[in-house]
Amino acid sequence: MTVSLSHPAQEVVTASRLHSLRKQPLFLCLAAAAVLYAFLAGLRTVSDYDLFWQMATGRWLAQHHAIFSTDIFSYTAQGQPWIYPVGSGLLFYAAFLCGGYKLISWLGALACVGTVVLLLRRGSAATAALAIIAVPAIAARTAPRADLFTVVLFASFLTILWERYENGTGPLWLLPLLMVAWVDLHLGFLAGLALVGAYAAVETVRLLVSQQKTQEWQRFKKELPWLGATFAATLLNPWGWGIYQALFRQEAAMAVHYERITEWAGLSITSQTFSQALSLRDPASSGEWLMLAALIAVIISLLQRNWFAAVLLAAALAIGMRHFRFLALFACCVVVVGGSVMTSAFSAPRSRMHDERLYSIIGAGVAAALILLAGVRSMDLASNRYYFTSFNEISSFGAGLSWWFPANAMAFIEREHLPPQILNTYEEGGFLLWSLGPKYRDYVDGRAIPFGPEMFSHLQLLLQSSPDSEVWKRETAPFGINTVVFPLGRYYGLKYVGSVLPAYCNSADWRPVYLDEVSVVFVRRLPATEALIERNPVDCYTTPVPSNAASADRADDFNRWANAAAVLLTLNRNQEAVNASSRALQEFSDSASLWYVRGKALLLMNNPNEAEKALLQSAALDTSVAAWAELANLYRTQRRLPAAIDALERLSGISPDPPSVLVVLGYTYLDASNPQKAIGAFDRAEKSLPAGTENQALAAADHGRASAWATLGDLSRAVDFEEKAIRVAPNNANYWTQLARLYVLQGRKAEAESAAARADALGSGH
Repeated sequence: MTVSLSHPAQEVVTASRLHSLRKQPLFLCLAAAAVLYAFLAGLRTVSDYDLFWQMATGRWLAQHHAIFSTDIFSYTAQGQPWIYPVGSGLLFYAAFLCGGYKLISWLGALACVGTVVLLLRRGSAATAALAIIAVPAIAARTAPRADLFTVVLFASFLTILWERYENGTGPLWLLPLLMVAWVDLHLGFLAGLALVGAYAAVETVRLLVSQQKTQEWQRFKKELPWLGATFAATLLNPWGWGIYQALFRQEAAMAVHYERITEWAGLSITSQTFSQALSLRDPASSGEWLMLAALIAVIISLLQRNWFAAVLLAAALAIGMRHFRFLALFACCVVVVGGSVMTSAFSAPRSRMHDERLYSIIGAGVAAALILLAGVRSMDLASNRYYFTSFNEISSFGAGLSWWFPANAMAFIEREHLPPQILNTYEEGGFLLWSLGPKYRDYVDGRAIPFGPEMFSHLQLLLQSSPDSEVWKRETAPFGINTVVFPLGRYYGLKYVGSVLPAYCNSADWRPVYLDEVSVVFVRRLPATEALIERNPVDCYTTPVPSNAASADRADDFNRWANAAAVLLTLNRNQEAVNASSRALQEFSDSASLWYVRGKALLLMNNPNEAEKALLQSAALDTSVAAWAELANLYRTQRRLPAAIDALERLSGISPDPPSVLVVLGYTYLDASNPQKAIGAFDRAEKSLPAGTENQALAAADHGRASAWATLGDLSRAVDFEEKAIRVAPNNANYWTQLARLYVLQGRKAEAESAAARADALGSGH
């Protein structure tokens, strides 16, 4: 076979053959399943944080008829450079005026369905099968926010350019028109330019190696104006070339994005991801299956010498693994390019088969399995099972506003005319702007660029400090901050103040004036706020939570009580937390996070038996670091060492900090009189540390190995490891005490006395 730089699909499958493939019942069934699945995955309550500052942008533009290039929404970064496409904000604002949050939810569903339909436009059964696998990745990026336009338009660009590459019929004249919209909707227009550049590059190579250069040049010359016009169309925006400054700033802020924003993290392959991939009901496996499909398609492309398909899929795979944010774009490439490659590969052997029954049976079996997969997951979405069981989902099925946002707290602030400036956390900043602006501006929101990289670390330090501390005084005085609003909803709320909320409730400088199951509002104690505080007395330990009556909606009722349980646990209202968890479990009993909250509350109530049952139920429903950590601590406290060892072994495979877990595991083996297994655990702890690391975990492992070798009678090794522990942690009295004992056993009296003296000095604080 020669190098395939002509239209590759025509070499294996004719255009008429592809047309017939799209009419086959198998394709139609798979395509229908993919579209229905996409609709149900896309129809969910509005939950993306960025949507709200984008809608606030649209409202400001509609009211002022002017474009801004600096921050106007915050009081901490006001005047800092800020350029962002305004078209998406205007569209979302118009949608809200026409149909509220429900219409915005429907826009998300439409974007998800529209993307899948575009990918299937020239597809086959293989394309439709890949589309089913890709739906969760696409749905994750078509939630209502500006990013959804990049997904839809990327799918449009990709299908047009791939059609042009395959058979020369793609309507290139559409690309400049689409780019005019794209550049004014989202900064992701750069992905469209990348596709156009890749197509231009492969056409140039094809021209250079072709034996019919005149014919190829005539064809390419007709394409160049449309490709050039697509690049020129990026300048049709309010800032012209300035839009590229926004891209450069975005790249400069990547360090903050990687550290703070989950969607910019990479996709890692672990034992847990393999177990997810085998789960029928876990859509999180979509990325792993897409990667497998991409790898298969790359191999096929290389065998067919279809270099463009191989390079495009490999590049998309690398980008998709690097950032979750680009997983939907990667999915589009797998469906369109991978689907085309697989169609050509599967059709060639089929045309040579004398009996197609086996081929048809295999195809029908695979299709039935994928349709079943789409059906089960669709039922989980429509019944809210998926949203209730997930550890970090703040949406629910249907249209409207997510339960997570502090809508009632914002209404209270507006009604009571609370004093600005308001200090808020990262996630609800945009919602504050949308709900209370322009009267109130925010402290921080989802736009990393105007605030700078230090803001997010600074905010974390502030929120974990005592509200009466000098840290708070230094922060609030310059800005005149007299109001604080904290999100309390589970997953992305309590993570900020869960550990210190009681300190805020007991503060001398601040008083709570509003509390419900998703938010709390504090005001500074000032003469001007005393009347407000007296008018709205809130006691964090007695105020009813949840605050309002039961909802007729099952999802709302579940989330109200589940959030209430988490908040009550944080406030040490443990019996109430257990009661609230019971109410939530009546609505849905398979929530791992809710069972964990219940188990933790029962532990604090000194009810270990019931706590164990709840924690085991949590761990059985979902792999949970928190549940297994609590179980391991409980078993160690109860001296149930085999059970503790089992829990710690499980925990070591899923914990974000394996060395610490393995050290505890080693000491548990020591307690169980199994020094050999203890040494193995300590050795694993050291291996799990980066090479050359010397920290407290390594010192603890060395101290444990010293104890284990002493038990086994090898005093020389025991002393060596204890001395290593002391070199890393020279101020640990326990290490010196054990070293003194080991020296005594070796008959090294003077050194034993010196080590004991050092231990005494450290123990007495000298």
